[in-house]
Amino acid sequence: MWRAAVILNLVLPPLTATAALAAPETVYFRSADGATEIVGYLFRPQGAGPHPAVVLLHGRGGPYSLNFNRNCTLVARNTASPCNAATLSKRHAMWGEFWASRGVIALLPDSFGPRGKAHGFGRFTHDDPERASVNELTVRPLDAEGALVYLRTRGDVDANRILLQGWSNGGSTALNVMIRQGARAGFRAALAFYPGCGRSALLDDTIRTTTPITMFLGEDDDEVSPTICQHVAERSLAAGTKLDATMYPGATHDFDDPGERRQSVPANAAARADAMAKAVRVVEGKR
Repeated sequence: MWRAAVILNLVLPPLTATAALAAPETVYFRSADGATEIVGYLFRPQGAGPHPAVVLLHGRGGPYSLNFNRNCTLVARNTASPCNAATLSKRHAMWGEFWASRGVIALLPDSFGPRGKAHGFGRFTHDDPERASVNELTVRPLDAEGALVYLRTRGDVDANRILLQGWSNGGSTALNVMIRQGARAGFRAALAFYPGCGRSALLDDTIRTTTPITMFLGEDDDEVSPTICQHVAERSLAAGTKLDATMYPGATHDFDDPGERRQSVPANAAARADAMAKAVRVVEGKR
């Protein structure tokens, strides 16, 4: 279903916990490639659970703050690095804390650091040869699938309520995971924020899956084409995929980034509030 949204003064659902949350825990698990050990950052809610969980897939800039990632190379077990749980970007920390405060475990895998690319990549670098080893087609989906396997081993996770969320390059990765998943059991739902949907970003121009997908697009996106994503969504809907896409008028790429630059745009602030509220409903099964 396609929706064009104009939202003002939307209030997010109340928190389920009021006490301070613990800092994210650093964990390690194996990518589904069978070889790469992925470092991840786990945001845990209060209580023993089992809790629903969300795997968070960072964009092309990586999971770390720009203030630190320029000095990063390899991020691995027992390796000192300025890129760690304390130097995550504001957006990733915000979303991890957002989910944990609502009783949801959030796992943010770093696909770049364990492969020596923790510095991330700048805008319009999709054709950079360095990105081949961390691409969203054949590499990063395996990290997401490895995260799913890892979460299912945890006693505090509801193994039947694990969702996927990604931004930009991570949003494309999330859509590729859905293409790979098809009709098989796996992630319960997927949330894709302003993904790249071009032929070089997706495994197929039509997503065929039995898993519900929610897509959030900014009409004034300055990095990827929301129109191409709209066409992908239309073909996928026609193919029988349960895909709910919202186009936010005036919103840009990274509209949910909590930084002042993005949030000073009223359309971004409205889109962020609406998308976060809809994401909660998806996790609660009220999509």
